[in-house]
Amino acid sequence: MSWEAVIGIEIHVQLRTATKMFCPCAVPVEGDAPNARTCPTCLGLPGALPVANRAAVEKVLAVGAAIGATSPQTTRWDRKNYFYPDLPKGYQISQLDLPLAEHGQIAVTTSGGPRTVRIRRAHLEEDTARLRHERRADGARASLVDYNRSGIALLEIVTEPDIRDAETARRYAEELRLLLRTIGAADAEMENGQMRVEANVSLRPSSDAPFGVRVEVKNMNSFRSVERAIAFEIGRQADLLDAGERVVQETRGWDEASESTYTMRAKEDSHDYRYFPEPDLPPLDIDARWLSAIVAGLPELPAARRTRYIETLGLTDYDASVLVAEPRAASLFESARDALSGLDPKLLANWVTGEYLRAANDGAGDPDPKEFAALVDAVARREISGTTAKKLFAEMCAAPLNVRETIVQRGLGQISDTAALEKIVAEVIAANPHAVADWKAGKQQAVGFLVGQAMKASKGRGDAALLGELIRSALDR
Repeated sequence: MSWEAVIGIEIHVQLRTATKMFCPCAVPVEGDAPNARTCPTCLGLPGALPVANRAAVEKVLAVGAAIGATSPQTTRWDRKNYFYPDLPKGYQISQLDLPLAEHGQIAVTTSGGPRTVRIRRAHLEEDTARLRHERRADGARASLVDYNRSGIALLEIVTEPDIRDAETARRYAEELRLLLRTIGAADAEMENGQMRVEANVSLRPSSDAPFGVRVEVKNMNSFRSVERAIAFEIGRQADLLDAGERVVQETRGWDEASESTYTMRAKEDSHDYRYFPEPDLPPLDIDARWLSAIVAGLPELPAARRTRYIETLGLTDYDASVLVAEPRAASLFESARDALSGLDPKLLANWVTGEYLRAANDGAGDPDPKEFAALVDAVARREISGTTAKKLFAEMCAAPLNVRETIVQRGLGQISDTAALEKIVAEVIAANPHAVADWKAGKQQAVGFLVGQAMKASKGRGDAALLGELIRSALDR
């Protein structure tokens, strides 16, 4: 039988703030000793009172504006009650009825076309502590609690059940992370727990049928895991229903090794948390001028930038998507265009998405935008060859380099003189009779080999395009 998947996504993101949500403790960093970044408030000691972090509130309001959500004139804090070793107070300060933002949306592009995912709410809460499970020397198991994470400002974003397939779920999570990074709200690194994705998955026989029993899927530590875990869960539930069995409402974890989900615990409903207003924090009024200032400070958003690159600069969908997906790449692209007007956007994009991203992935530093623009301009004007340009680019990523002076001082100018190149071509053809034979046998790749040999002979300074023309002409003769 054919089943329709109904998927809603909940994402928790640690906000980029200097201190925790309700206390002055510094946000922990990698390498901190356990329980070093704590105080009576984030340890939940009796009598310690919370004070809301203004910067965290502003970041959530900015997120709300970026997704087209609305914010209330007044919001409040609520206690979410449950008992677990990582929750020191026995409750979590969160928001229930009056979130900081609601009714937004994010558009994504999938292999099936564009999709719009509605966002029900975005609210603030405090993060829990972290449990660490280990085995002692005597073989006994132990669970330890590190309270460094306890109280970190946490943004929770909940979608409507609009998603119908695993790919859309992944694209939504990727687009949300890009947006959060673009506006400076969060780093949202999934591998270290700064962004945690949970999916509610159910199946129904048709689009007009009631929702099925939902299962929450956790422990997805990468975007790849998000897609694979949801796809597996859809298949698992379909198999159960096809066999006439029922789906149980529960929380399941994703196991990367076995590529399957497993039962963790029964799934709680909202009433199980016994929410009630937080008595130690007053309601928060959101002044219209305050909100307007936050909105005015937003940078160009990813969707708008992609549209501008495609419609105004003439870039392809692929180039625009790659540039926008990498903030460092987009920054270099924009800075280079500002440094030198008239640069060909397509050629510049090719260099940024090609040479620059390859070097950046290998840990290279960022080049000076002005000199990078000069390099691309020299290539566009055919003043230097592509081979020479790549060598200079590698140098400028390691140390400051004046492109124009270096080209002159080292005599790196591209050889475009036909007579000089014809001499090189003749020598290369004479030295590589096997390549000539290959070409006569119909192997067109022989031309590419000969061009490579000619580039070596010219020490990388030959005009590759012109060399190709001359080699073909010579072979034809």
